[in-house]
Amino acid sequence: MALKTEQAFAIWITGLPASGKSTIAGFLKNLLEERGVDVAVLESDVLRKIFSEDPRYGESDREEFYRRMIWIGVLLTRHGVPVIFDATANRRAWRDQARGQIPNFAEVYVDVPLKTCIERDPKGIYRSAAEGRADNVPGMQAAYEPPENPDLVIDGIREAPLDAARRIIAVLKDRRYWP
Repeated sequence: MALKTEQAFAIWITGLPASGKSTIAGFLKNLLEERGVDVAVLESDVLRKIFSEDPRYGESDREEFYRRMIWIGVLLTRHGVPVIFDATANRRAWRDQARGQIPNFAEVYVDVPLKTCIERDPKGIYRSAAEGRADNVPGMQAAYEPPENPDLVIDGIREAPLDAARRIIAVLKDRRYWP
C-alpha cells in the first residue's frame, strides 16, 4: 500500500536585503510549529554556503543558485513538507518559476524603502557595496524587481514581524493551503 502525501504549501518571502525577511520567516516558522506544522526554511544565506565554499553573486551565479533553491522547494513540497523561502530573489522570474512549479504557493513582499534597508544593514551588505567590496547588491548595483501581484504585502517599517507572520498564516488558511 502506498502512502498518500498531499502537495504542501510554499511561501516565498521577498524584499530587499535588510527588509526583515528572515525575522518574519523566523516568527512564521515558530507560529507554524506551535500549530503542529513542521516547516523547512530555505534561507538563501545558508544555502549559498552549502552550495559553494566561495559564493558568487553575479547574474549567472544567481541564476544557478535560484534554480537549485527552487528545485529543493519543489521536491520538499511534493513530499508533503511545507517550505518558507527566505530569499531576496531580486529577479521576478525566479519567484515566478517557483510559483509555476508549486501549486500551493504564495509570494509575500516585505516592502521597505532602500534608504531604511541601508540604515539597518545588519550584515554590512550595503556598506560593502558603498566601499566597492561588493558589486552586485540588489537595490544598488543590481536591480530588485518587486512582485507585480504579491499575495500579501507587508509594511516592513510599520508592521511588527509577529503580526506579519500572523497575516501570512491567515493567507494560508484563506487559500486552504493549511487547515
